[in-house]
Amino acid sequence: MKKIAAMLTGLAVGAAAYLVASPVAQAAPCEGTYTIVVGGTGDNDSDDPYWQGNISQRVGYPAIPVGINARQGVDELNRLIRDQRNACPGQHVKAVGFSLGAAVVHTWVTENWPTIDNVNAVLIADPKRAAGPGNAGAAAHPLVAPVVGAPLAGADDFFGDIPTLTLCTDDIICDADAASGLPGYLWEGRHGNYNFNVDVYSDDARGQWFNGVYIP
Repeated sequence: MKKIAAMLTGLAVGAAAYLVASPVAQAAPCEGTYTIVVGGTGDNDSDDPYWQGNISQRVGYPAIPVGINARQGVDELNRLIRDQRNACPGQHVKAVGFSLGAAVVHTWVTENWPTIDNVNAVLIADPKRAAGPGNAGAAAHPLVAPVVGAPLAGADDFFGDIPTLTLCTDDIICDADAASGLPGYLWEGRHGNYNFNVDVYSDDARGQWFNGVYIP
C-alpha cells in the first residue's frame, strides 16, 4: 500500500505546475442525449482512442492528478454543460468520466446537483469512490489526499438526486485494496479493463458495478 501511495504522490508532485489550454468547444445539436466525456490522466483533450460511441463533447483540461487541475476540469465541465443547457433546455445530459476524469465528474455532481436536473453520471474507475464494497479509492489514501489536495482528495458518494453509476473492477485506483494490487495497475491492464463505449450506459443508470457484480 505504501508503494501505491508513493507512486500516486510522485505523479501529483511532479505535475503541480502543469497547464494545458482547453480546446475550443463546438456547439452540439439539441437532438438526442448530450454525452460529454472527461478523460483520465494524460488524456488532456479527452480524445484517447479508448473512448467509443456517440460522444457530443470532450472536456479539455490539464489531466494530471492534482487538485488545481481537477478544479479546472470541474469548472470546464460545468461551463460546457451549462452552455449546452442554455442552448437546448430540454436535452438530457450524460457525463462520463474515467479515472481522474471520473473524479472530475464526481465533484461536478456533488457541487451542482441542487441546481440542475435531467442529468446522469457514469464514473469509471473513480479515485474518489467511497468504500463499500471494497476500500475507498486512491484519492482517500492518507498519504495521497494531503498531496493532491481539494477537490481531488477524499472519497464520498454524495450525488444528491442525480442518477450516478460507478464501475470498479479489481483496480487500485477505485479500490485501494484491490486483489491485483500495484502489478495489476502497472503491468496487467486492470485499470483499463472497462467498457468505454458510452452508448452502453443508459440515461438513468445508477448504482454500482463492483468486481462484476451489480449493486443497486
